[in-house]
Amino acid sequence: MANIRNVHIGKIIKAKLKEQGRTSAWLAHQIPCTPNHLYKIYSKPNINTEMLVRISNLLEYNFFREYIEK
Repeated sequence: MANIRNVHIGKIIKAKLKEQGRTSAWLAHQIPCTPNHLYKIYSKPNINTEMLVRISNLLEYNFFREYIEK
């Protein structure tokens, strides 16, 4: 069984968004949520799994694998 890692998922989402050259305004519009809500997501070490699935699909990246040690 894989070990679960401690991660700050908000920081990882923000970094992946920047890596893809997308803006916070774009992601907030896609989710949809307000920019203020998105900045709160960035500041959180964990978020609702439904929201994480939605963000994973939008950014075409499986953020859940960040929790599993390699």
